[in-house]
Amino acid sequence: MDESKTQGRIEPYTHPAAGWGALKYVAINLLKERVAGGKYRTLFKQNQPDGFDCPGCAWPDREHASTFEFCENGVKAVAAEATSKRVTPDFLAQHTVAELLKQSDFELEQHGRLTDPVVYDSKTDKYKPIAWGDAFALIAKHLNRLDDPNRATFYTSGRASNEAAFLYQLFVRAYGTNNFPDCSNMCHEATSRGLPGTVGIGKATVTLDDFEHCDTIIVFGQNPATNHPRMLGELREAAKRGVTLVSVNPLRERGLERFTSPQHPLEMLTLSSTQICSTFIRPTLSGDFALLKGVAKRVVELDDEALANGKPRVLDVDFIKAHTSGFKQFAEDLRAESWALIVKESGVPYEEVDALAKIYCKGERVIATWGMGLTQHKNSVAT
Repeated sequence: MDESKTQGRIEPYTHPAAGWGALKYVAINLLKERVAGGKYRTLFKQNQPDGFDCPGCAWPDREHASTFEFCENGVKAVAAEATSKRVTPDFLAQHTVAELLKQSDFELEQHGRLTDPVVYDSKTDKYKPIAWGDAFALIAKHLNRLDDPNRATFYTSGRASNEAAFLYQLFVRAYGTNNFPDCSNMCHEATSRGLPGTVGIGKATVTLDDFEHCDTIIVFGQNPATNHPRMLGELREAAKRGVTLVSVNPLRERGLERFTSPQHPLEMLTLSSTQICSTFIRPTLSGDFALLKGVAKRVVELDDEALANGKPRVLDVDFIKAHTSGFKQFAEDLRAESWALIVKESGVPYEEVDALAKIYCKGERVIATWGMGLTQHKNSVAT
């Protein structure tokens, strides 16, 4: 067994994200996974009304879906499902779990998909095949042994289909519990904990259609080109409408700088691209809490200055009075906060905090969107 690790590397890259490079790696992944030519048509079923949701990310679909509603990551996900590479009982008999653990997640996946249900044998430290009936009986034995269904946890991945997840939750609820930590729940639990106290609901407050009407988009802690490239299509359309786009992320991802859309022939043929973000704010790791508090502090300061000079208020006083509570204490806390501490803990100079606050104040229809760059830090709920 080859136990060599894939060597990471950093190389100069001057091109925009996606474009012909994305199409190249689409072809490479289909060949690498040995996907039969007849299965390529599966790609055209992705994110279609009569097809299936892409397992690559959770980016939503418009009603007027085009034929090509998939991205490079979507092709990789489908190729991994449609691969002809197989992990047979013979393969598992040759390798102990200790040996397999020496391989990276990427290397393990390259072996292919399981052909049989398997069970771990502690005596040999190997997985061995088990009949479906015996597998179900083994699962039932352990579940029936519990004195309370709530002592069991049933995890599921976004790589499972919606249909499979629906049947899974029916089974578990019939068993008697609601313990469903899934990958989205684990990734964004900070959101569902932090938002109810600020906006009254534990999930996003905008829809995909809102992207067509906003004038400002601030992207926090996201790498769309790497993790959910279909979002770049929406950001591209926004940029072309003149929307102000800001990236708040320690990594200045190329996709948020320039993007060549594989779905637009003119950009592909002319080797041109679209500039996405006009402003990049790069906080230190986990510095987002201090940065956002600095932005809020500066917004209150700008409102104080406007009020003192007899100019139109920055804050929507009527909205705050009608729909919020505790704002006075919040504003007082912001005014008392130290700029030196904000700059130190965020890693962002005052001038950039000021610029971000003014971009926010200028916008009349602002979308703030965030990913795991915010939710995976210890200050995530407060942020």
